[in-house]
Order: sequence, then C-alpha cells, then structure tokens
Amino acid sequence: MEKKPALEASLVEEFVGNAHGNLERVRELLQQEPALINATWDWGGGDFETALGAASHMGRKDIANFLLEHGARLDLFAAAMLGKLEIVKAALDAYPEAINTPGPLGFR
Repeated sequence: MEKKPALEASLVEEFVGNAHGNLERVRELLQQEPALINATWDWGGGDFETALGAASHMGRKDIANFLLEHGARLDLFAAAMLGKLEIVKAALDAYPEAINTPGPLGFR
C-alpha cells in the first residue's frame, strides 16, 4: 500500500471548523481536496472530530447529508441526528455500552 502525504493541517482544521455551519465553504474545500471527506481534526487531548461529526452535533442535516453523499463514514452520532434510529438501535443492541461513548467535544 502506497503511503500518501498528510493533508495540510490548516486545511483540515478549516474543513472541520466550517462543517459546523458553512455548507458553501465545505463544498469549496471538498472540491479543492476530496481527501478531506474523512479527515479528522484534533481539538486537543485526542479529541478528534470529523466534518460529519461537526455537522452532526450542530444539527446541520444539510451538511451531514452532503458529506455522506460524498463518501463520509457514517457514525452513530450522525445516524441519530439524521433520525436513522434503526441503525442506532441495531448498533446499541449489538454493543449496549456504546450508549456511554462520548462524541467529539465530549457530547453525548
């Protein structure tokens, strides 16, 4: 497997930061660098967040759906915010302790 160069940290921070509420800038950045789709930003202390995580905890269904349509990895937080309760229920049936797992920025 060929190792790819790391994405520019400031670009990842801008992408994840804008996913909290700026769909147009998210579109622009993703067009500029498609590899951002699943990039994570460390807010400190190992508190990693993806753009999908950012959109999810802000309730931005428009941004979350855009990211998912472009290959973002679905997680339980996004599934819950989007009302995909069958996904959340199936995951919690299989791994009940996941109910206690905090999301990015410590959100539950």
